[in-house]
Amino acid sequence: MNGNSAPAGVRSGVDDWVERGVFIVGCGYLGARLAKAWLARGVAVAALARSDRSVNRLTALGVHPVPGDLADIWSLRRLNLDGRLVYYLAPPPRSGRNDPWSRNFVNSIRILHPPEKVILMSTTGVYGDHQGRWVDETSTLKPSVDRARRRVDAERVAMVWGAAHGVPVVVLRAAGIYGPGRLPFDRLRAGTPVVREPECPYTNRVHVDDLVQTCIAAAERGRGGEVYNVSDGVPGTLTQYFNAVADVFGLPSPPVITMQEAQKRLTTAMLSYLGESRRLCNDKIVEQLGVCLEYPDLYSGLRAIRAAGDDGRRSTP
Repeated sequence: MNGNSAPAGVRSGVDDWVERGVFIVGCGYLGARLAKAWLARGVAVAALARSDRSVNRLTALGVHPVPGDLADIWSLRRLNLDGRLVYYLAPPPRSGRNDPWSRNFVNSIRILHPPEKVILMSTTGVYGDHQGRWVDETSTLKPSVDRARRRVDAERVAMVWGAAHGVPVVVLRAAGIYGPGRLPFDRLRAGTPVVREPECPYTNRVHVDDLVQTCIAAAERGRGGEVYNVSDGVPGTLTQYFNAVADVFGLPSPPVITMQEAQKRLTTAMLSYLGESRRLCNDKIVEQLGVCLEYPDLYSGLRAIRAAGDDGRRSTP
């Protein structure tokens, strides 16, 4: 399977969604690409829109905007999710240990007319630091920072609600997402240093198109109450990642510093990522969801991005 082919599986479910449609909460970088994939299959897509700017952006994508704000539960009462496939992709608020927005959302759903299935996007940050060991979906959750604790809370809220109301809820724990328009060109051009390889912890990545096809596979074959790790299955380090991007796109390799120097020179956010090390097992999406990764390693994904003509002007940290 690749990101452009129709997913295999039970066709009756897809036929139902053609009529009832897909609803996306948090239609940003990933959501926009997911919406395009469903629209290409003839499936109607709607998405929550908090502002006029969101309305205009969604309309331009061919997505039906539905006004609502996760921070305001009363604005969500008008939602009609009857029989729809719902993707909850919205990140939690930027502070606190809990996610009140996911609570607002599930508490606004009309129980007499529930969605067909809810797919919640989480992150592998919920595992915390496993000192470089391999982790799978049964590994202990050890969130060490509040942003990960908020994700654990959102997972728990969704799973408890789904079990209580008989609605299948599937959780996808995504590794670091990269793709067109989401590469660290600015950092490389600015000469931001990286930690020397022997001291750099393991991290994990997934190309956005492979995450999209996993989202579709989860709709087709994901079982309620299940959690799936989503990565390319080839762990590396942040240093390897920055060097690979520099190599493929012809940019200068970043300067190398020790971890001790990094404590003084890097941002708090970057240091928090350097404080965790784990290698992610992706067997479950391959064996249970039937996902065949289009980009099974970082270099194949980066080369495809370059071949597609990404000019590097857009960038993320």
